[in-house]
Amino acid sequence: MSRAALLVLADGRFPAGGHAHSGGAEAAVKAGRITGAAGLEEYCRGRLHTAGLVAGAFAAAAVLGADVRELDAAADARTPSVALRGAARRLGRQLLRAARSAWPSTELDNLAREFPKGAHQPVVLGVVARAAGLSATDAAYCAAYESVSGPATAVVRLLSLDPFEATGVLARLAAEVDLVVDRAVEAAREAVEEAGVHALPAASAPLSEIGAEWHAGWAVRLFAS
Repeated sequence: MSRAALLVLADGRFPAGGHAHSGGAEAAVKAGRITGAAGLEEYCRGRLHTAGLVAGAFAAAAVLGADVRELDAAADARTPSVALRGAARRLGRQLLRAARSAWPSTELDNLAREFPKGAHQPVVLGVVARAAGLSATDAAYCAAYESVSGPATAVVRLLSLDPFEATGVLARLAAEVDLVVDRAVEAAREAVEEAGVHALPAASAPLSEIGAEWHAGWAVRLFAS
């Protein structure tokens, strides 16, 4: 296992399409729920313990060998918003495309054939992490960190927020990222070894789902989601 592969996969320059998505932050900014660093921190904390936990658990379960078809169906069931389901599959497709260049493998080729329109991004992330020789914990860290780093990066653009303040938000959330990753991996192991994928976390954020549908109807927007 090369831990350096984790740095490559988590690097914002990895061409997985995440730069085009705000993780719901654009809608939250327009709604007035994020107006500065304090609001960003509250938003990211909520996102970490909901979307971040779910994504981390699904990515970890994929590394541990859960059936990708079952995982993808379970991810769909946890994503009521049509807009968010579409975004998750587009991100999964782009991630897989980049990963097949970085870590060529039969497993990634098979995944691309099985899901020509893309599987949910956390599911793809787990399969990619395994192809890169990474662990379930590594995959969960990628997913959990991405759940907060994406909105933080977007808000720097949306509000001209000082990048030092945005980085401070991420640093203050670091200990909580660790806790969420531990919970995600524990849940993934239980699901794979005993309970089945239906037992994976289903933490919800209804306001984010509503915001995603609202955002999808905008005529002008900086981010795809």
